[in-house]
Amino acid sequence: MYEWLRSAPLIACKCLSRCGFHHAGVEWRDITVSPMELYHLRSFATVAELGNLTRAAEGLHLSQPAVSAHIKALEEELEVVLFERGPGGMTLTAAGRLLLHEAETVMAAAQQLRSRALALRGQVVGHIRLGTLTDPEFIRLGDLLARAFERSPLVSIELHHEVTGTAFDKVRDGGLDASFYYGERTHPAVAALPLREIAFRVAAPAQWRERVEHADWEALAALPWIMTPQFSSHYSLATALFRTHGVEPATQVEADNESVIRSLVASGLGLALVREDLGLVDSAAGTICLWGDVRLATTVSFIYPKEREREPALATLVALVADLWNLETPAAAEAAGRAGARV
Repeated sequence: MYEWLRSAPLIACKCLSRCGFHHAGVEWRDITVSPMELYHLRSFATVAELGNLTRAAEGLHLSQPAVSAHIKALEEELEVVLFERGPGGMTLTAAGRLLLHEAETVMAAAQQLRSRALALRGQVVGHIRLGTLTDPEFIRLGDLLARAFERSPLVSIELHHEVTGTAFDKVRDGGLDASFYYGERTHPAVAALPLREIAFRVAAPAQWRERVEHADWEALAALPWIMTPQFSSHYSLATALFRTHGVEPATQVEADNESVIRSLVASGLGLALVREDLGLVDSAAGTICLWGDVRLATTVSFIYPKEREREPALATLVALVADLWNLETPAAAEAAGRAGARV
């Protein structure tokens, strides 16, 4: 009756070891089945990232023995040594480095499976890498995050503070899922939701007031200027202004942070373009002076990849931004247009 088992000893061994069955004349090995679990892979990836069992345990909210047991179980299951243990911590072996990518792929696939299952139940799930710029209040970042966490708690948002030009490039090339941006750049692959106007004024140290009050552009260009990096929209605005008047600053000091630029102007280092609303505050406080009536205006937008605008997590975030700023999303406008055409 059990001849089929003799021809498939591995299958028989697993089946019978689970049920505790033994049959005379057949030699069974006692095998304890130890299936690989996702939490084993999470512990593996976390230890690989942090290089330390204690820190990995803290990050996973587990005990150190538990994480150590996960690694041991995984090594036994795979029959390879994943880490080299030393006084300085744990480093991946050659096999560990090769298998880490596979483990991350499995975990990503599992997360995608969960996301799809939750989406079927009406929950939007996802992870958004969001680029931010300037100060949080100006782009209403706190209000946006509060609404996102309240209305879509399963959408996690990872913030990246970016220079404007870099933010645009990363959204276009896939390094960011969305970003706040100001400037005039466009690209067929990048969708933009205009939010508000942003204006810049020429600012000088307060102690230079008499020096610059009646200066022309040639005289201003001879003074030091504080500029942002060349890939920023701020830099593009400044250089366009200089070209319009046929001048170029003789000396440039580079800074990539708005508050740093204002501080450097106030300390007497040079002139700069500063945001008008902040410049008016600083001028009233007597730390800087605003030169002339030059006002450079551009648009703050929320940008994202056009081909992904219907992805649930991204579409949810775009809709939240539009709602916060009392705007209509491009998708809503398109739907309204189709409805009007049918009428």
